[in-house]
Amino acid sequence: MLRHTPPIVRTFFLLGALSVVAMVGGCPAFAPPSDGGVVEENWMFVDEERSGGAATVFVTGSQSFSLPMPTLSAEGRRHFFSGNASFNRNWDIADGSNNDEGHVGLGPTFHVRSCSGCHFLDGRSAPPDTDEPISNMVIALSIEGSDGAPVDHPAYGGQLQPNGIEGVPGEVDIHLDWEEVPGEYGDGTAYSLRRPTLRTENLAFGPLGDSAMFSVRTAPHVAGLGLLEVVAEDDLLALADPDDDDGDGISGRAHMVADLVTGDTVVGRFGWKASRPTLDQQNAGAFLGDMGITSSLFPNQNCTDVQVDCQAAPEGRRPEVDDTTFDRVSTYTHFLAPPARRDVDDATVVRGRGLFVDIGCADCHAPRLDTPAVVDAYPELAGHILHPYTDLLLHDMGEDLADHRPQGDANGLEWRTTPLWGIGLFRDVNDHELLLHDGRARGLAEAILWHGGEGEESKEAFRNLPADDRDAVLRFLESL
Repeated sequence: MLRHTPPIVRTFFLLGALSVVAMVGGCPAFAPPSDGGVVEENWMFVDEERSGGAATVFVTGSQSFSLPMPTLSAEGRRHFFSGNASFNRNWDIADGSNNDEGHVGLGPTFHVRSCSGCHFLDGRSAPPDTDEPISNMVIALSIEGSDGAPVDHPAYGGQLQPNGIEGVPGEVDIHLDWEEVPGEYGDGTAYSLRRPTLRTENLAFGPLGDSAMFSVRTAPHVAGLGLLEVVAEDDLLALADPDDDDGDGISGRAHMVADLVTGDTVVGRFGWKASRPTLDQQNAGAFLGDMGITSSLFPNQNCTDVQVDCQAAPEGRRPEVDDTTFDRVSTYTHFLAPPARRDVDDATVVRGRGLFVDIGCADCHAPRLDTPAVVDAYPELAGHILHPYTDLLLHDMGEDLADHRPQGDANGLEWRTTPLWGIGLFRDVNDHELLLHDGRARGLAEAILWHGGEGEESKEAFRNLPADDRDAVLRFLESL
């Protein structure tokens, strides 16, 4: 990884050199092939235009995140497009007469009616303006249990649900209020950030209590996730430095979680705090948490003991999303292709890439991961050089970004490194550039300027760059 790379190599990145004679240490995911000590200097950026190797699609515009990987077989494409239909279809309410039909069983409480209700065009959701209720974001909720570990709220569960089917009250009306936070670049140029405050109204089951812990979360874009699922666990663990043994101030660590299928403890990869190890478990959790749809992985409705109307409401079949439909949706989310980069040879973009490395951003937003040569379950995902700009590890991002809500072994200061591939296409797909876990950042510069904790040094380096260098970094990010 870059933080294990000699300073001379970083210097050559900044100057745009093509090769350097060096002994490069690092981890398996980043170790370049050895040929007697001569190392191709840009090995991290080999074929960088193709973010997902041969699984990349070359497309811009509103469909940038919605196309199947070119590696997918004809049969796989059929399943992909069947899964796409289920991903976009609204689920119906069970009324006792339609239980055996497909896509029935919405609720009893829910947030949205379809997967695309949050991931419109497979992209990213956005927070509302102050006067609008939250509709396509989620509010994770917990309290501290008797052993100190977080547990679901006894009245409202693990996620606040604003909607209910007929006869079942929605739990709450949720709003965000925004506070402007002024700041200044090193050259004196002023900027303003904004900080959200959660506001709840019309709580159906009484006060939340002083011990309630919240986390406001947008829905991320979903292209390329299947490739991230199959990156070797050992490669991710090799990127970790939980005790900061090299003293560089970066101490990323893997979130070790229970695999609900195997019972093994494995590396978490998905969710804002890397709390799910596989896409199937992430998808099943979203079916239940966001739409109230049971599955084989989560067969029970999410009604708490005090929600008697919820418990008495009619259900669809058990499970409400049958295994065939679930598998089609799983195929869809596994094989959504990451889009290619743009303008990779533009001089400003190349300079911005060097600055991105030089100020330490790539120490967490790792430029390269590889998928294994053999992937038995998904052979189409094997053998790709990826440029996702993530290490999938947890990092302390400082007090300003903290949600103070532990999740599993992740504490309230930690977040998984967000993959950056596709970040320059959010406006094309979803007509906004609202970033970070709660959508507070109005563009790439604000997202950088909110970094703290392990990202503080890089944030300060960016803040103190000359304006044309800051613009070059942003141009590079827009190319991803």
